[in-house]
Amino acid sequence: MQFQKVSLRRTGLFGTCNQRLHNIYNHLLNSNCKMSTSGQRFAAANDEAILEVRNKVGLITLNRPKALNVLSLNMINTIYPIMMEWDKDPNVQVIVMKGAGKKAFCAGGDVKSLVGNRPLSREFFPTEYRLNNLIAYDNWYEQDVIFLYAIVGILKTPYVAFIDGITMGGGIGLSVHGRYRVATERTLFAMPETALGLHPDVGGSYFLPRLEGNLGMYFALTGQRMKGRDVYFTGIATHYVGSQDINELESKLINQPSITNDVVQEILDQYHKKHEGGEFSFAQHMDKINECFKGETIEEIFTLLEKDGSEWAMKCLNHCRKMSPSSMKVTIRALQEGAKAPSLADALLTENRICQRMMETKDFYEGVRAILIDRDNNPKWDPATFKEVTDEMVDAHFQPTTDGDVILPKQ
Repeated sequence: MQFQKVSLRRTGLFGTCNQRLHNIYNHLLNSNCKMSTSGQRFAAANDEAILEVRNKVGLITLNRPKALNVLSLNMINTIYPIMMEWDKDPNVQVIVMKGAGKKAFCAGGDVKSLVGNRPLSREFFPTEYRLNNLIAYDNWYEQDVIFLYAIVGILKTPYVAFIDGITMGGGIGLSVHGRYRVATERTLFAMPETALGLHPDVGGSYFLPRLEGNLGMYFALTGQRMKGRDVYFTGIATHYVGSQDINELESKLINQPSITNDVVQEILDQYHKKHEGGEFSFAQHMDKINECFKGETIEEIFTLLEKDGSEWAMKCLNHCRKMSPSSMKVTIRALQEGAKAPSLADALLTENRICQRMMETKDFYEGVRAILIDRDNNPKWDPATFKEVTDEMVDAHFQPTTDGDVILPKQ
């Protein structure tokens, strides 16, 4: 499907998509474009995102290092149209995304900005999901160890995400769906949304249930963190390299006379081979994860954890009980639905419904307050118990939004 045929049925948000894209792109050219020795350079307001063409590489730097490169609507609206233009430009043969600084690739979406700003949240999620869908690799691909799933997007230019540092929430959406995802020893990967009164979105409902066994449900409900080598062993990353090699790797791509998928693969493989080896640290718990997180409801999962009775199981159980009861139940249903979704675009449509509904409940605001603003880590969930969260409450999160659904291209 060509981009011109995409429609987003949201009142007043996009109008004619193709025309809006060109308007944004032209505005960036006129107001933010600077010429440098490296070629064209585009910057979002306050340089939150820097996009430049260096030789044949379209380089995107998420440039909010003091805020761990959290993703704002302004950044998304800068990145998306330029990536679309690069995808049509034969002189841009690979697109690379990285985070500024040494701490983070991207620590997630700027959810604090959504508190008390319902119009912004109505726009933020569908706009973010369009970018997630854009970078999705349009073929089957398989990681040697345990990861296999199909996603269909519209970006044809090879895309590389250097997930060097903290990569959570929205940062996962900028990486996991792309063709090449490069982790390092500094990578710290997690989807902690259930602790914020949210759910693992940005395509989490699609890729998580396609991990081996019940790993996806385990990560979704617990928000468990993973380091770089584990991110590779799950297949979430395609390569694992040393953080000290990232700049050299980037330079090698930039200095290529011509870049194809085979060239990108060969270069990444060369650096990956320097760091082969190691073990999947979750392997020792895989039997328990598969057994305890096979339950179809949170009550069943809790019963299985209690039945196991091990120290590991009790830690999981106590941790899960601290999460938003509503978020936990919605997350289980979302992953069950996502496992059956025929495409990433279909899963993102459902995720937007869920997020828009969550913006109308108390738990999101309470979670952000307790975890990110006041940081007392003592959220007062409403409903406060799992028993109080009815099936009807969960069902409401999966109904079409009053603004209309977000329709994304599937091929």
